[in-house]
Amino acid sequence: MNDRILRAARHQPVDRPPVWMMRQAGRYMKSYRALRERYSFRERSEIPELAVEISLQPFHEFGPDGVIMFSDILTPLPGLGINFDIVESRGPLMEDPIRTQAQVDQLTLLDPEQAVPFVGTILKTLRQEVGDRATVLGFVGAPWTLAAYAVEGKTSKDYALVKTMAFTQPKLMHSFLEKLAQAISGYMIYQIDQGAQAVQMFDSWAGQLPPWAFREFALPYQQQIFQTVKAARPEVPLILYISGSSGVLELMGQSGADVISVDWTLDLDQARARLGPALAVQGNLDPCVLFAPQPFIATKIREVIQAAGPTGHIMNLGHGILPTTPEENARFFFEFVKSL
Repeated sequence: MNDRILRAARHQPVDRPPVWMMRQAGRYMKSYRALRERYSFRERSEIPELAVEISLQPFHEFGPDGVIMFSDILTPLPGLGINFDIVESRGPLMEDPIRTQAQVDQLTLLDPEQAVPFVGTILKTLRQEVGDRATVLGFVGAPWTLAAYAVEGKTSKDYALVKTMAFTQPKLMHSFLEKLAQAISGYMIYQIDQGAQAVQMFDSWAGQLPPWAFREFALPYQQQIFQTVKAARPEVPLILYISGSSGVLELMGQSGADVISVDWTLDLDQARARLGPALAVQGNLDPCVLFAPQPFIATKIREVIQAAGPTGHIMNLGHGILPTTPEENARFFFEFVKSL
């Protein structure tokens, strides 16, 4: 039985660091690009047969210790009344960006079984296919990051619209974040009930907040979700990832997550010192290291693992694998960690 991720998340001994990779299923794989030519992103992530096939492509090729479902953090938003599309090479585009209290008031409660039944099918099927050979991971977006997409209407370089709303209309922003937190709490529990053995929350844009704003607009909603899920499903490890998180790392440690996923801008021994001994860590190889010669990759992997220490570490990248990464170097990443 391969439960290395679950054991590491609980600070239990493992024979070697468990390893998986953010954006593990995706554009760096030739087999994925073939499907990308035939189906839209929404089709790839919402047709269960396709999403399962894509989720399993790296598992069959590389044998990671974790299989994360192929999906998107925005997937549950239409269930609240926030419609979007994902355009290749441009990212998500919101049909009607959230800008007013009236729009927030009109949002509906999320019923995952009605809104995203395909997610349940994907997770159930992955558990059947993977068996006890790896941990099946679900994932969700955090309220601040989901709000940022919904308010900006698309990806952003400066986050000016969502920050302006937060700083000038905090009551409106908090009412929106509260609705998102309720939705994501239920969505996380739904994923667990359908087969996810661990769940990672992405608050990708929260690293763009100054610490005082993080305390007000990001942290309380992370805490609310993790507390709700832990009360309902206490046995399931929960992971928090934020890009550009060095300035708010201690605050991440207050979120209620069991594992803090650290980006590559901070050595893991420093992260551990700042987070304290109770929390496990995940990461944090710079994805660009995978463009280097394999002896260099091996050296940098060893450095990450040594910095992390012998227990409570899940090996991963510090962000998602880049689309142009040589597939043979992704294979080397997994095989080298598994050889240790």
